[in-house]
Amino acid sequence: MSFDLPAARVLLDNVFAPWVQDLALEIVAVSPEKAVLRMPFSPRLTREGGVVCGQAMMAMADTAMVFAVSAACGAYRPMTTVDQTTHFLKPASSSALIAEAEISRLGKSMAFGRVTLLAESDRKPVATVQTAYALLA
Repeated sequence: MSFDLPAARVLLDNVFAPWVQDLALEIVAVSPEKAVLRMPFSPRLTREGGVVCGQAMMAMADTAMVFAVSAACGAYRPMTTVDQTTHFLKPASSSALIAEAEISRLGKSMAFGRVTLLAESDRKPVATVQTAYALLA
């Protein structure tokens, strides 16, 4: 089994809720080691002062990990988020964001990972996210 870029694009189009689709996420790369997504800047995703809201960043990180887990498993498996701990490091203002998702540990029924969110404008981290997922039947 192999979960590649075309499989990831099909997953993005067919599995995620419409509001996640509204984030206009782009899959940059996917491999068993890492998934990389891009979220274009949009004023619709900002709060006061043009800062990208935390809710959009957390949804992006969660989505990126679905691709990382799927790639590590070799195919999409239904999963559910058990824990997501986000540390916001600096505001993401008027910039697209890049999510780099990596698996820390992949077991039979659980997957653990970390996501670094970077501002595309300067490639500096804006948030780090630790995640845990229950892998379903």
